Amino acid sequence: MDKFPKDLLGAVNKKAGKSISENSIKKIASGVTPSTLQSEAQIRQLIKQVSTMANVPVSDDTVKEIVNAVKKSGMNLNSLESLVKMMIKK
Repeated sequence: MDKFPKDLLGAVNKKAGKSISENSIKKIASGVTPSTLQSEAQIRQLIKQVSTMANVPVSDDTVKEIVNAVKKSGMNLNSLESLVKMMIKK
């Protein structure tokens, strides 16, 4: 992810209620590998990292929904933006 779309960054900041830098998001994204999105434990860890960074609590039910959606969709790193958009809608 070379350039995080500004409209998506704005939506993340609006949802979080605070300013999250593009570099903070890139730092987390840089640790995501194709295998990350195949492992439920790693998906849960990624959700926790994003939740902590945004200071937005995520309920267990929402975590389960996100994990199931990621696993069902077969998302890969090329569709990481789609994952972020899906999470913003929650």
